[in-house]
Amino acid sequence: MDASWIVAEAERMGFDACGIANATALDTESVHVEQWLEGGREGEMGYLTRNKEKRYDPRLLVEGTKSIVTVLYNYFPKQQIGDGDKFKIAKYAYGADYHEVLKNKMRHLLERIESQTGKLENTRVFVDSAPVLDRAWAVRCGLGFIGKNTTLIHPKRGSFFFIGHLFLPIELEETGQALGNRCGRCTKCIDACPTGALEAPFHIDARKCISYLTIEYKGDLAHLDPKVFNGWMYGCDICQDVCPYNKFSLPNREPEFQPSERLLSMREEDWKNLTKADFDTMFKHSAMQRAGYEGLKRNIDFIAGES
Repeated sequence: MDASWIVAEAERMGFDACGIANATALDTESVHVEQWLEGGREGEMGYLTRNKEKRYDPRLLVEGTKSIVTVLYNYFPKQQIGDGDKFKIAKYAYGADYHEVLKNKMRHLLERIESQTGKLENTRVFVDSAPVLDRAWAVRCGLGFIGKNTTLIHPKRGSFFFIGHLFLPIELEETGQALGNRCGRCTKCIDACPTGALEAPFHIDARKCISYLTIEYKGDLAHLDPKVFNGWMYGCDICQDVCPYNKFSLPNREPEFQPSERLLSMREEDWKNLTKADFDTMFKHSAMQRAGYEGLKRNIDFIAGES
């Protein structure tokens, strides 16, 4: 199987980048993760401490895996929700749940590969839904570098991408080389983080991160200052918005990622009066289900200063 054919086919299908790496243990990367976990910086995300061996070696996650095909898919929006207002949503959650959208597209890519190889056994598609070090594989596939804000940055397209993987039981030639950090002396992301979650270059304490606090954290926010959240009620894009590499970001072309007219029309009073029925209507097939109605309502009340 020609690895370059897979990359070209993925790009023809609309993926923004594709690379291939050999399935080996992530020894260096695992050391960094272990050091991060030892500091308890994962907060309530206990799933990060489970199945660590599989996270560090894809061959333990899916037996027989020999190659990892990694893709990037742009989600940068044409227009932003709540920009300059109190109630802002992270850009990745504007439209349909990216897990299913990207998985479906990657299943089609797998079908195209199998049209050349024949039916493959023990193949898997992963999109942020299993113990996989997404950014580490993207780096190994030559698709970007890890920025000081800990996101994956494509040097020509920025960081507003979803990452997906195909685990394949066939040996393929590697298509890229890992990129070293290209942030230089820039510290805009660190300087802009209002909660100090970016404690140092490449080091984030999730327990202080607005994205973690508005999505993963299930406790009370009363001990925090709502003004520090800068109006973010679900996720946060501050450290990406200020990144110079994101001046290269172009609006995505995915119909399923476009926000609904109702979501675009929401104003401050609409958010304050959000009902369970409203939530179910707007976010039935959204990544915002991660927080649920009660979680989002907690965030809205907090941002509004009503908690």
